[in-house]
Amino acid sequence: MEQINDLVVAFSDFFWQWLLIPLLVILSIYFTVRLAGVQLRLIPDMIGTLRGAPEIAPDGKKSVSSFQAFSISAAARIGTGNVVGVAGAIAVGGPGAVFWMWIMALLVGAASFVESTLAQLYKVRDKAGFRGGPAYYMQQGLGARWLGVIFAITITFTFGFVFNAVQSNTISGAVAGSVEATGAEVPGWLAPLVGVLVVALTALVIFGGVRRIAQTSAMLVPFMAALYIVMGLVVVGLNADQIPAVFAMIVKSAFGIEQFAGATIGTVIVQGVRRGMFSNEAGLGSAPNAAASASVSHPVKQGLVQTFGVYFDTLVICSMTAFVILVSNPTYGEERGPLLTQEALESSLGTWSLHLLTVILLLLAYSSVLGNYYYGEANVGFMNSSPGVMNGFKVAFLVATFLGSIGSVQIVWSLADLTMGIMALVNLVALAPLAGIAALVLKDYVAQRKQGIDPVFTRDRLPQLRGIECWEPREEREGSTEQTTAQ
Repeated sequence: MEQINDLVVAFSDFFWQWLLIPLLVILSIYFTVRLAGVQLRLIPDMIGTLRGAPEIAPDGKKSVSSFQAFSISAAARIGTGNVVGVAGAIAVGGPGAVFWMWIMALLVGAASFVESTLAQLYKVRDKAGFRGGPAYYMQQGLGARWLGVIFAITITFTFGFVFNAVQSNTISGAVAGSVEATGAEVPGWLAPLVGVLVVALTALVIFGGVRRIAQTSAMLVPFMAALYIVMGLVVVGLNADQIPAVFAMIVKSAFGIEQFAGATIGTVIVQGVRRGMFSNEAGLGSAPNAAASASVSHPVKQGLVQTFGVYFDTLVICSMTAFVILVSNPTYGEERGPLLTQEALESSLGTWSLHLLTVILLLLAYSSVLGNYYYGEANVGFMNSSPGVMNGFKVAFLVATFLGSIGSVQIVWSLADLTMGIMALVNLVALAPLAGIAALVLKDYVAQRKQGIDPVFTRDRLPQLRGIECWEPREEREGSTEQTTAQ
């Protein structure tokens, strides 16, 4: 197993450092220039769109709202990558990894905007509202269903099985860590019991469909984020005098002025970008699946909302973890990663904080499990939406959830790095030729904003575009609804 893990890590490191990171940076710069810095100049619109009301779905119930779609993606984003992943990046790359997380978040916000806007534009209707994502814009926008199938298979494996195993493994580890903190010995039956409980709680939600996932995520995400931020602010407040020095340490380490854990500047950048991307998922192709489910009046609106999600994840949640760790003067080293956050909290707040961290990790990881499931469901549905196939995926997902809780964290994290990179590559290859379409849709949005109206998109506004199934003019949509009702 150790040899397999070493091979996976070696290939993953090469793949990320020499192919994926350069491609992501180049395309993000291209998107930023092509869209005139949309990820920065329209920040006020990002927040305002969250309040939008959804339309009524074909089954007579409300569709998923913009905020609920944001919560589904945030549930997957704001997970163990924010706690364990950030700690791992700092342990290996030093404080400078945090700086490159920040820079990349601001840059790849453009990629997040493009992928989520396209997911909205090329979404399709289902009985609960809408579904879509990269597989759909590969088929509808590029006319390349074969590429969509490749992406659908990759994301289903990555999120439905690998990333999901990472989250359930973290839940099991957090519970075991909390038991150890009391001085008791961790019993052998604890991990399987935790796995069974997580499976049961997950099944209750995923068999209720996308609405129940959205509603559960909309309740969990604000609560767990607030709980974690408050705890982090307490730690930062108790060490407020160290904050200027921490900022200086982050910047100096980012450019190799100060060395930590023997990390070269290349290692610092790679660790910051990889863990940042694992956390905020910009350019990865995952968040667009949630973005497509939202009922909004213009595709750009949800593109902006998902970009805000990148900032919230990296600039707020990940930064909080980083400050909590760095004010504690940690000991660096690759094997130290999972312990940094726990030790930092314990040194500032006492042993009780480890139990609170366990609760937070449980919420973070569980919400991520739900988000991961929806990503898999949307893409399995792209390939084959028959009830038998969908139920089979549910069962396989729950099995992976249980196995993750009792598996090895090292090989799981290594696989997560590799499969995430492959998935991102497929998505980025599709985004490059479709960026011009995102620019046209953005131009339509901005033009309506300049007129002082709330932007509304219909496909006849850009008749040159092909493959758009939704976004009919109102009279056409209402006529179709009346005809369906009459039949």
